[in-house]
Amino acid sequence: MPFQPVAAEKLSQAVIRQIEQLILRGILRPGERLPSERELADRLQVSRPSLRDAIANLQEAGLLASKPGAGVYVADVLGSAFSPALIELFARHDEAVFDYLSFRRDLEGLAAERAAQHGSDTDLAVVQTLFSKMEAVHSKKNPEEEARLDAQFHMAIIDASHNVVMLHMMRSMYDLLRGGVFYNRQIMFKQRTSRAALLDQHREINEALQARDPAGARAEVERHLDYVEKCLLDQQRAERNEEIARQRLAHETQG
Repeated sequence: MPFQPVAAEKLSQAVIRQIEQLILRGILRPGERLPSERELADRLQVSRPSLRDAIANLQEAGLLASKPGAGVYVADVLGSAFSPALIELFARHDEAVFDYLSFRRDLEGLAAERAAQHGSDTDLAVVQTLFSKMEAVHSKKNPEEEARLDAQFHMAIIDASHNVVMLHMMRSMYDLLRGGVFYNRQIMFKQRTSRAALLDQHREINEALQARDPAGARAEVERHLDYVEKCLLDQQRAERNEEIARQRLAHETQG
């Protein structure tokens, strides 16, 4: 008969599994510091030797990293998604920007559809809270804060889709966006017309999610990212036209 004796699980293995799940689900994020050894052992209700054994195993697996005198942190598990050479290549070629937007349109549309279907009431409350913050900051005309909340709003939808592969992939993509590799999101929030339109688009996305309308949520995300693409194309065209105008002005001035 294909049965094996059941062995009691070591406490350290239970700790490993719990921390792995928190990282997998995106609850513990790269760079986040774990509580002190004493506090964490108390929370998990395990001995400190068992905790040390678990942390050592997670460090060996590359999921945790220790910083001398600073504690134990979640390792930068997203950092390996793209090589430095590929990141630099993205930054040098405009076509990567539009391929990135196309990728986001497909993936975030699917995420919004799944969030409307499978997200819990708490998931949707997080989305609503972030949209309310976006409304509150709109009148302050702070492009940096608007850009930050925009990213958090979209990531909350990804979280609410409850697909861990999508979650980690999109977080790595947002890290590149935050670093300005694809485009500077703050530029869009400096323009009065696009600021109002962007807020309205996020309102429509939020309303579809709160109504648990999967098709509507997907359509609103796609419409929003189509608008972002158009704004970036218009910006590129305006910059190109300005460069040509400057060349003409220089020629006339020198002549």
